[in-house]
Amino acid sequence: MKYAGLLDINPSIVVDEIVRFLRRYAARSNGFVIGLSGGVDSTVTAYLCARSIDPAKVTALIMPDPEVTPKTDVDDAVQVARHLGFTYRIVDISKILRSYASAISDFDWSAKIAVGNLRARIRMCILYYYANLTGKIVVGTGDKSELLIGYFTKYGDGGVDILPIGDLYKTQVRMLGAFLGVPRRILEKPSSPRLWKNHLAEEELGLSYEVIDPVLHLLVDLKCSIIEVSRRLDVPIEVVLKIKRMIESSAHKRRVAPVARLPPEAFKKLD
Repeated sequence: MKYAGLLDINPSIVVDEIVRFLRRYAARSNGFVIGLSGGVDSTVTAYLCARSIDPAKVTALIMPDPEVTPKTDVDDAVQVARHLGFTYRIVDISKILRSYASAISDFDWSAKIAVGNLRARIRMCILYYYANLTGKIVVGTGDKSELLIGYFTKYGDGGVDILPIGDLYKTQVRMLGAFLGVPRRILEKPSSPRLWKNHLAEEELGLSYEVIDPVLHLLVDLKCSIIEVSRRLDVPIEVVLKIKRMIESSAHKRRVAPVARLPPEAFKKLD
């Protein structure tokens, strides 16, 4: 692929802008609630939060399901929270998931995507419980790559108040993490939402972010045609088409639910 330098960032400007963004929202609340997974996106977001407000005003929630979450992820998340000075809680969501299973008579553990998305939505509910309890806002950890291709759970990890790194592609988040001093083991860790056992993002997507991100940049930011993207990046046109279909098929995730608009006569009283 021909993409060297295409997605380079000025990290000091990026940090300054995101810190200002976070401080604007911090001023309207008692602080932040953030879900820490031990992955690069949540860690980079946490480091930015720590630069924005008093770390004592940040509540970090670590929400593993031991069936699918490696202990190393939990250990990394705890270490990040401690390093940054956050108050943190570890909430084992497997107990909640089993409660759903016992309450739904035809619950199907083999329905990988449905159960995985339920895990994500359970985590969202816990984040908002603590946010409501403390008067804080939920800081999302999604990046631009995930948002554009719809690689997030609707009303799960997509259910947040603000998205500090939502204008940075995954590869750019890793660049920013290196600038911020995020541990290398986290920077180089394969991305995963941990929605099922051995879940890896790039394996599920069938493409690496080193391929996805430049294509997204040309398609979305530069408004290039499919043929031009393929030519400029030297990638098969089928790959560009696949990524374009991801954008289109996930559009509903990025929109507010449609409302059935009624005509004026629907509100007129009958004689």
